Amino acid sequence: MARPLLRAIDDGGRAVADPTEEELHDLLADMNLRHRFVILERLDLEPVDQHYIQAYLNDDMTYRVEYREGSADRHFQAHYAPRPFEMFGPEPLAKVMMDWAHEGPVWREAMPWALE
Repeated sequence: MARPLLRAIDDGGRAVADPTEEELHDLLADMNLRHRFVILERLDLEPVDQHYIQAYLNDDMTYRVEYREGSADRHFQAHYAPRPFEMFGPEPLAKVMMDWAHEGPVWREAMPWALE
């Protein structure tokens, strides 16, 4: 069996190999103040464990989103605040994270990334 390209892990320890956007959305939707983060890792890039994007749920129910491109000097973050009563929940966040994972054209412009 081929090694998965992606792995999503939540704060509760649940891991999903090669998650679909729907599976990633479900992990994000399950976040709460006791289970605050979801990490999506690229497993095919070196150095290992240094290529990921993650969402962290803040106390005010906004998200801190971070991605890392191989080293500490390539660690970026942005703030995502869902609109009040947003019908799609974490769907926009799941789209950004999956676009990052598949080296899509949209994720870099989707949020105001800054070096951490």
